[in-house]
Amino acid sequence: MRILVVEDDKDAASYIAKALGEAGHVVDVADNGEDALGLANEAHEVMIVDRMMPKLDGIAMVEQLRAQGSATPVLFLSALGKVDDRVAGLQAGGDDYLVKPFAMAELLARVEALGRRKGAPETQTKLTCGDLEMDLISRDVTRSGQQIDLQPREFKLLEYLLRNAGRVVTRSMLLENVWDYHFDPQTNVIDVHISRLRGKIDKGFDVPLLETVRGAGYRLHAPD
Repeated sequence: MRILVVEDDKDAASYIAKALGEAGHVVDVADNGEDALGLANEAHEVMIVDRMMPKLDGIAMVEQLRAQGSATPVLFLSALGKVDDRVAGLQAGGDDYLVKPFAMAELLARVEALGRRKGAPETQTKLTCGDLEMDLISRDVTRSGQQIDLQPREFKLLEYLLRNAGRVVTRSMLLENVWDYHFDPQTNVIDVHISRLRGKIDKGFDVPLLETVRGAGYRLHAPD
């Protein structure tokens, strides 16, 4: 599923996003209600929303979404755990309410339940771009039926690019989602791994898939 996490605590947001990613979901993150309104769309199958945030709190944000006609399931996260607090969240348009601190296993279970409620598709087990295919269960990668051997980090990098196929991914996005860095280490680690990956998935094939978008980042793209 594609999930939007709205949480102003960077450590908490990172922790949640990492757990969701490891469970096979695609995650977008916003640290305030105003930015989240701009990101929220029907492509998100579930939203996880903190109640207390700067600029626009979670309650007001969800009320605006519902007023705009959004039906995306919302799970509220909050340290406010009294009955009145939970009722306020549900009355604002929330579908579930989880009190902090929480067990990650419970959060994941509630997210899966909300996804089923919307009729979301099952988690993908195969990712493709043109004739390039990745099996997330067997961890096999092939192109035109030819086996491609990848190191663990290369596999994770390619998985992220495949999940965002056709879109430009920036260096910051790669550092956060592939290396779990929330700062720029000022090294050429991305360049090295992109070069190695390009050599494995493009070398010897007629059509290159991995593009460098100058000044922006990288894109995995299969020409028509």
